[in-house]
Amino acid sequence: MADEPSQLSDFDDRFEDPADDPLFSLDEGDPNHTKIFARKELLKVGHVPESARIVGRDSEIEAIAAELRPIVRGDPPNNVMIYGKTGTGKSLVARHVTERARRAAESNGVSVGAVYVDCAQHNTQTRVARTVTRSLNDTARTGFDIPRAGIGSGEYYDYLWEILDTAYDSAIIILDEVDRLDDDDILMQLSRARESGKADCHLGVIAVSNKIEYRDRLNERVKSSLREEEFVFQPYDANQLREIMEHRRDAFYDGVLTGDVVPLTAAVAAQEHGDARKAIEILRHAGELAERESTETVNEEHVRDAQEWAEVDRFEELLRGSTTQVKFILYSLALLTHENPATDGFSTSRIYNRYKQTAQQIGATVLSEHRIYELLKEQAFLGVVESTRTGGGRGQGSYLEHRLIQDTEIVLKSVLRDSQLEDLA
Repeated sequence: MADEPSQLSDFDDRFEDPADDPLFSLDEGDPNHTKIFARKELLKVGHVPESARIVGRDSEIEAIAAELRPIVRGDPPNNVMIYGKTGTGKSLVARHVTERARRAAESNGVSVGAVYVDCAQHNTQTRVARTVTRSLNDTARTGFDIPRAGIGSGEYYDYLWEILDTAYDSAIIILDEVDRLDDDDILMQLSRARESGKADCHLGVIAVSNKIEYRDRLNERVKSSLREEEFVFQPYDANQLREIMEHRRDAFYDGVLTGDVVPLTAAVAAQEHGDARKAIEILRHAGELAERESTETVNEEHVRDAQEWAEVDRFEELLRGSTTQVKFILYSLALLTHENPATDGFSTSRIYNRYKQTAQQIGATVLSEHRIYELLKEQAFLGVVESTRTGGGRGQGSYLEHRLIQDTEIVLKSVLRDSQLEDLA
């Protein structure tokens, strides 16, 4: 058996020249080949464009730059907290200004390190400490080979302080979606590093959150340590969104976008609280749909289809890192909502009864009703569900009712992407 060629090798041998493989043909003479994207990277959410492409955030750029400007002359930067709804340019501006500050400082002989951390993905203190430490480490200068695993946050911090003092005069650390951290001690560690004598390097923190109430959750020691400047980013209006889309038009070849695509995409995003990130995602996916259909233009129908895809994808992003049990709960709440469209909310006990049926249907462990109550409260904090206290009438006391914030069909499609829930479909 070991001497038999693999199935993959058999497949590869079908084509003497890989360029002849029709599955990945780039032949422009192929009737299925269409030229849709000219610069697709302009439509990537993590792409940080040049200044001319950033719309409606001039005052925010100036304000945040003022907080970081001291590093250009070797002085400590201020800590910054940025609030705003998803897609209002918070992360974009933070990364843009940080990079410009780093370059200006470097030109002035000041060595500045910069790190971007997605706290939705790296949501524990150890993960954040590892990401920051490994990102800033320059083995040629420090001699350190930082392990990916096997040590705790304390060891990563020890490495970090030495790296900062060895390689940098200042450093800026962007903590995006900081409200997703399960422990805010990381803010204390970073903001007090110099004050506590752990590092001589000037360290600035830019914390970005979708939740304006996030700071109220921080303990007083962290608030006192941060002493940050706060900025709130307002949603983009329809005209700004349209201008943002126009600045992404050259992601496509000339003539690919029909006349109604940009206005429709901007209008859809304007309805969703001015979410530019969502608009860019919709525009990109509309182009991908046209590409798959081998059409020569992107039209309104592609935008409509892409909008639904973006809703599912965004909700799945919101659930990133959630357990399968949480998805069981949301699936159960979605079914209740679908079956009872006139009901505005459901009690924890009613959701629990449907949840038990769902879990038992596929042989999963059934959690206690109290645990389901706690998980529903967590989802309310994350903005997935809305929980309100309701009077139950005479002799019944008050209780929480929960309802989905997102459209029911979007929730069902999203959670059913989890392989462990496929049998429920």
